[in-house]
Amino acid sequence: MEAKWIALSNTTIGQLMATINTSIIIVALPAIFKGIHLNPFQSGSFPYLLWLIMSYMIVLSVTLVSIGKLSDIFGRVRIFNLGFLIFTIGSILLYLAPGTGYTIALELIVFRVVQAIGGAFLMANTFAIITDNFNSEERGFAISINSVAAVSGVSIGVVLGGVLATIYWRDIFLLSVPIGIFGTAWSYLKLKDVREKAARKIDIAGNITFALGLIILLLGITYGITPYKNNPMGWTNPLVLAALVSGAALLMAFPFIEGKVSAPMFDMHLFHNRNFSISIFSLLISSLGMMGLMYMLTLLFQGIWLPIHGYRYSVTPLWAGIYMLPLPISMGIFGVMSANLSKRINSRMLTTLGLFISAGALFSLVLLSYNFSYIFLAVIIIIFGIGYGIFNVPNVNVAMSSVPANERGSASGILNTMRNIGYTASIGIFFSILILGLSISYPPAIGAGLASEHISSLGPAFKNIPPTQILFSTFLGLNTVKYVIATTAISIPHSTLLIITGHLWFPNIIAPAFMSSMHDVFLLGGGITVIAGIASLFRKPVYTEGKENKSSDGHGRKTSDYKN
Repeated sequence: MEAKWIALSNTTIGQLMATINTSIIIVALPAIFKGIHLNPFQSGSFPYLLWLIMSYMIVLSVTLVSIGKLSDIFGRVRIFNLGFLIFTIGSILLYLAPGTGYTIALELIVFRVVQAIGGAFLMANTFAIITDNFNSEERGFAISINSVAAVSGVSIGVVLGGVLATIYWRDIFLLSVPIGIFGTAWSYLKLKDVREKAARKIDIAGNITFALGLIILLLGITYGITPYKNNPMGWTNPLVLAALVSGAALLMAFPFIEGKVSAPMFDMHLFHNRNFSISIFSLLISSLGMMGLMYMLTLLFQGIWLPIHGYRYSVTPLWAGIYMLPLPISMGIFGVMSANLSKRINSRMLTTLGLFISAGALFSLVLLSYNFSYIFLAVIIIIFGIGYGIFNVPNVNVAMSSVPANERGSASGILNTMRNIGYTASIGIFFSILILGLSISYPPAIGAGLASEHISSLGPAFKNIPPTQILFSTFLGLNTVKYVIATTAISIPHSTLLIITGHLWFPNIIAPAFMSSMHDVFLLGGGITVIAGIASLFRKPVYTEGKENKSSDGHGRKTSDYKN
């Protein structure tokens, strides 16, 4: 087998495995909490739930750029191979983690961090290794395959997590073990570096500044959706405010530090390349919108649509993943197609068109009622997937072709970092909108619903549940009403009990408040995607096939960029 196809097969397996594990745990959380004997409604459980979801994405976001630079120095394939090994070890530790309750919950978080470090070693190098191994005529197709794995892996993870968790919760971690062992052996035996290593020092100051700034900022965003005192969210928490300010300050200081050190972690002059800068910005915004869409629709399915259509709460996570399948399928098909289109249509047209199509789909979701027709929703998410697929591959290809060969590890790390920052930030931003809306409209809605069943005495018990807990119990496929009743000593007639604990009453009560806030989320998602589309209009129009043009990057060095 030719070296280029070995490189594509290795990197695609690694990319798919790393991105699947971004989301595979989400729908499996009910089974995990049950399996480790931890009550998600119990006081003190929420941080564990949040960190089981967030730890993997935060570690990826923080480490990708640093690892990309290390790959340029020590060899991309060497770092990539090590990533397969670390990821596999992390998966084995997750599968074998002993104990119950908070003990094993903490172990799972720690081992997810180990797994994420391995995933970062993989993701930081995929685009760079492909760009090294494929010429300009074939590079678009190769990147399309890998990009499809990157974006569809998140959706596939939701489905796999739901399926495997119904069998045994540890199986969601076992899945990665044989794939990791195969990938480790395959890459060590067959994958070779085709570029010389860059003889540079490690930028300690830049690495520390970037890592600390991003960690602190993302922690602030994450805990911003955690209840604080009598507030439904934590945005007024002094620690959250301090994290946001100090994290942003460190990140703003990062470019200035990079301009002073002799061997910067990332050459800031690369951002003088208009195509590269716009590609980075549009990838961040599109990832924010895509993951926001995934979270919102998963919540809508699990909390409202599936229960009122007769699905038990215990199976809603699985079916939410299944009903979301049109999204990764359309992304995958049009992602591959865009590689061929980019040979005839310039990247500016394709990326702009793709972003505007995705924005239109997000705006269309404002028309969605809580008891929607699935066909209507499926058409909209297919349209979104078409737009994202058309945009993503030319965007990555142009970015990677705009940097010198010895900076491709760093560039690959930056691209994947922007994607994961978008994924992580979407939780804080979009969930905040939902929680704010629910905190205003939920109390009167639940009060009216209880009054209609002549059980207003339950009002205080329901109103004491923070909106954050309502959202995440929905995310876990749990019946909130049963929990509330279990914590009160109020006598309720059996006929009324059957009504309010069924799968219709609570979803219908919260649906109007839920949908109003969700429409705001879709409007915001569509708006920021339009902004990314407008920014994309300012690219230089380039094609992904043709002779490569060697142009200066601002330092007198040469960088690959395509002729118009």
